[in-house]
Amino acid sequence: MTVLAQGPAYSSMPAQEIVFILLGIMTVASALAVVLTRNVVHAALWLVVTLAGAAGSYLMLTAEFLAWVQVLIYVGAVIVLLLFGIMLTKAPIGTEDNLTGENRIPAAIVAAASAGTLVTLVVDAFRHEFVDLGGGTGAAHVGRSIFSSYVLPFEVVSLLLLAALIGSIVLSRKDEGES
Repeated sequence: MTVLAQGPAYSSMPAQEIVFILLGIMTVASALAVVLTRNVVHAALWLVVTLAGAAGSYLMLTAEFLAWVQVLIYVGAVIVLLLFGIMLTKAPIGTEDNLTGENRIPAAIVAAASAGTLVTLVVDAFRHEFVDLGGGTGAAHVGRSIFSSYVLPFEVVSLLLLAALIGSIVLSRKDEGES
């Protein structure tokens, strides 16, 4: 019969887990700030913090390539494009009280239901799928996979962003000509 020594019952959490939890809290809090702020430019800046938190989470998961892609593409290019579009369309930059509607609670319920449905569908659809990285790990294999198998979605997204930029220019020019 084996007798186990009974010591204090505590579990220590590694520093990596603590940093990962703090990054998660920061990311969720800044994402809420994106949605709840009434200033469009502040929302874009909170989005920078949110995307940087996601990049930090990728670093904690030892996915350095994804972290740098997150920083370069999303934090760098997409946020600059978003701010450029805001400035071109002459959107109200300051605090606007009339932008807040009385349908916030139904909108939050619909958003939560949509998010739950989307997560359920994606998890169910891709439960048994994986990306073949060529038998190894590292940035070279991920890059090869992205730019061979997933080049079409990247091009579609770039065309969509270009269309959004051109649309914002057209909208801002139309306002100037009519007034």
